Amino acid sequence: MEYVALVTLLLLLQYFVFTLLVGAARVRSGIKAPAVTGNEGFERAYRVQMNTLEQLLLTLPALWLSAWYFDALVAALLGLAFFLGRVLYRAGYVRDPDKRSAGFIIGFLATLGLVGTALWGVIAQL
Repeated sequence: MEYVALVTLLLLLQYFVFTLLVGAARVRSGIKAPAVTGNEGFERAYRVQMNTLEQLLLTLPALWLSAWYFDALVAALLGLAFFLGRVLYRAGYVRDPDKRSAGFIIGFLATLGLVGTALWGVIAQL
């Protein structure tokens, strides 16, 4: 379970960094809070942060359920795949939103794997 805890911390750190990058983009663009529109670079950084938050809501519980009921190493590896997918997603999105697909697909498949293995494990325990 230590690997799952480490991946969880890595995902939280990634989200924290994405949040800091939004703040930096806000300063560079001159967009004053609470506005979230008006500069495409800022908007892209903001959308990456918010999309990541939306994904974490599903991924983190699935990570721990998969680890508990299926296999901790498999869950940690899928969580790491999600992390790498978000790195690629951000790199693509801030460059050109049309380039975000590969990262999104990797993260989506990793989350699907976590939900699937968690479901499999829970059903097997019934």
